[in-house]
Amino acid sequence: MEIERINETTIKFYITYIDIERRGFDKEEIWYSRERGEELFFEMMNEVNDHEKFEMNGPLWVQVHALDKGLEVIVTRGQMNDGNVKLEIPLEDENEEGVDKNIVDMLDQQFTSDDENEVTKDHTLSVVIGFRDFEDVISLSKVFKQDVHTSLHNFENTYFVYVTIDDSYTDEEQDNMLSRMLEFGYESDITVHRIREYGNTIIEENALQTISEQFA
Repeated sequence: MEIERINETTIKFYITYIDIERRGFDKEEIWYSRERGEELFFEMMNEVNDHEKFEMNGPLWVQVHALDKGLEVIVTRGQMNDGNVKLEIPLEDENEEGVDKNIVDMLDQQFTSDDENEVTKDHTLSVVIGFRDFEDVISLSKVFKQDVHTSLHNFENTYFVYVTIDDSYTDEEQDNMLSRMLEFGYESDITVHRIREYGNTIIEENALQTISEQFA
């Protein structure tokens, strides 16, 4: 993925359809599945933040250009000043070809703000937790018995557990569970799609429960 820093509040990046497919996404589904489109977008933004320290704080303006061999995405971050939001948005020709309104609308919906300019979010919590030693994974499996989805992976000589806590738990309960798990590991910046693509999946379902039983 090619990343270009325009200024302090605007970033532009380009990703080919081949790279999109390598990340585990189908070229067609990102246009018609809001969930998958957002998943790809946040994965790309995490990578942008790793390279350019461009954090998604406050409201964002997103424009997506559909090109022949990939997507060009421009993201502008709003600046907060005395409670007011200032967006310095690059002007584009309304009739410019290559801008797909469907995906633009889909991504813009993710950043609808409330009266306090806080970004609304899905209440399902998904986190990649890295571990410095497999013994730490075993220790976690012995004390963490909540019903959440977990899978175990290995990537670049590091073990990762991908955890998904659904919205049957309150935000406070989710935060408490995550805090308990992070006593044994650390929250990783590497996306689960990159780990699955370039690493190894060891246990796909019920990883912590399986490890606890195998290392009784």
